[in-house]
Amino acid sequence: MKAIVGALIDWPERVAAHLAWLGPLLARITVGWVFLWAGWGKLGAMPQVIENFRGWGVPIPEILAPFVSGLEFIGGIMLLLGLCTRIFSASLIVVMIVAIKSAFWDQVDSLEYLLGLNEFAYLAIFLWLATAGAGAASLDHLLQGRFGSHRN
Repeated sequence: MKAIVGALIDWPERVAAHLAWLGPLLARITVGWVFLWAGWGKLGAMPQVIENFRGWGVPIPEILAPFVSGLEFIGGIMLLLGLCTRIFSASLIVVMIVAIKSAFWDQVDSLEYLLGLNEFAYLAIFLWLATAGAGAASLDHLLQGRFGSHRN
């Protein structure tokens, strides 16, 4: 049994430790790129975005639509850089929860449908980044190592 655990659990764990920086980097690049451009597109089409928010029942759409659009744009940039990753990920978790509740909740008829939403996948990635952090290939890591208490 010890040999099986060593081959199937211990060895892959040692290999994965050398690549621990890659997962957070790819996650940040993926969602950062998507949200940078989603936010930019919304900022350029604000009257339509306000109407969409109004149609989904989002309160004060004249304020929240530009706020969320700017958050997505700036948050995307910050995630690409790996700067204030936990703060922007947590903020975008809220945006995804509101998006699911506002735009999709009346269509959710099963767990399969909910888990199939892109917004739910983004929520999961943001949750991971908010709890695990930006990883070693980030400005957060660089700044924390230089000026903060580094705990990785």
